[in-house]
Amino acid sequence: MPDIPAVSRRTLMGGALATGVAAGLGAGTASAAPAAPAAQAVPPGEPAPPRGRGQRSMANVPFTVHRTVRVGLIGLGNRGHGMASGWAAVPGCTVTAVCDIRAERAARTADLLAFEGRPRPAEYGGSAEAYLRMLRHDDIDLVYIATPWEFHHEQGRAALLAGKHALVELPVATELDELWDLVDTSERTRRHLILSENCNYGRNELAMLRMAHDGLFGEITNGHGGYLHDLRALLFSDTYYTDSWRRLWHTRSTASFYAMHGLGPIAAAMDVNRGDRMTALRATATEPRGLADYRERFVPTSHPSWRETYVNGDLVTCLIDTARGRVIRAEHDVSSPRPYSRINSLAGSRGIFEDYAGVTSAGGGRIYVEPDHSGHTWRAFDSYRKEFDHWLWRKIGDDAAGNGGHGGMDYVLQWRTVQQMRAGLVPDMDVYDAAVWCSPVPLSVRSLAAGGRPVPVPDFTRGSWVNRRPGLDSHPGEMPPVP
Repeated sequence: MPDIPAVSRRTLMGGALATGVAAGLGAGTASAAPAAPAAQAVPPGEPAPPRGRGQRSMANVPFTVHRTVRVGLIGLGNRGHGMASGWAAVPGCTVTAVCDIRAERAARTADLLAFEGRPRPAEYGGSAEAYLRMLRHDDIDLVYIATPWEFHHEQGRAALLAGKHALVELPVATELDELWDLVDTSERTRRHLILSENCNYGRNELAMLRMAHDGLFGEITNGHGGYLHDLRALLFSDTYYTDSWRRLWHTRSTASFYAMHGLGPIAAAMDVNRGDRMTALRATATEPRGLADYRERFVPTSHPSWRETYVNGDLVTCLIDTARGRVIRAEHDVSSPRPYSRINSLAGSRGIFEDYAGVTSAGGGRIYVEPDHSGHTWRAFDSYRKEFDHWLWRKIGDDAAGNGGHGGMDYVLQWRTVQQMRAGLVPDMDVYDAAVWCSPVPLSVRSLAAGGRPVPVPDFTRGSWVNRRPGLDSHPGEMPPVP
């Protein structure tokens, strides 16, 4: 039997809503969210396409047990190459194949792993179809995809059809029909496709999730997340984004490209797809000024970017309604001068947490919750993060700091993925989460084209969102012994 978390002091003090601590969430969930307000009438929206022959829901479907998880990597630029060592460091995981359209990159990553004392993986490269040759081999269980956005749907789908599970960097697709195609292909092949949302495994994000589920904030009413990152210098670099692929997206789309880093953790804390769902999205955008202004001041007129016209607004904001009456604000801005922020704020009837708020403390962020606080004064987050620290960080936090980027969250994502595959567990995040968290990309385009009017968010679960089920707030578990 898994350990049941102790009742928190706030439950004893009356600061948490002590209803349904474990009821209705299903086996494997560490704690329940407080009772949510009654679901409101869901807008009709677009009907979900019917399931085809052989399709069944992938919700609550565990991985088949793998004694060793064999990983193939597609896309070995900055992100893919940087993640290779982390995969190889996870107990019971080995990188068996590496692939990039540029063969020298595959060789570079293979050289790195061999230098670190790992088995040298097979190399694939030299053409746009090289990944298909890699997928034909049966020594791969999981495919990690870190190519430019425009290839994610095609390559993720191919991995599923080849009988592999797929972990895809965000976004998994950029069009609604592509998102539906990935859902349907996952259901048909019985293979998981998961968004590689490392920020859902951030230490503060997971502590916030546990606080929400413990009732610290009362009934959750709203959240705010996003991706605010001054990327102007990197976008105009001739070496960082190969062939300037990321800057070129700003010339051809008005979408909110990359809000998932902040949206995912807020949606998880609200149990989206696990008792609530996103129903409608409306978007606004500022004028596209930042990239052109930066180019004017810092980029030589001989640079090819001077032939480009930028159409993507500097700040794209999406307001998302949920079936239970909550509101999520998701933002994206990589074109303006500002400090980095994923915002990461959650609020309810009894309190609020705000991350990236400039508070100098070990935990970062600031918090205000009743009955602990009064006087309209923020408090530092340190002691709360210590109390609500997720078991994953308690268990492997030291390893994460030594093996992964982004403060260790990369390695936590990798370790947890491998652990779930080796132990035969249900994944923390599934294809339905991937689809709905990435849906603001195409939906923001639709809303902006309609003058900011709301557009419906598809129900990728086809109705199963009403069922409470486990997610990132999981029970502690062990990595199976390495054979």
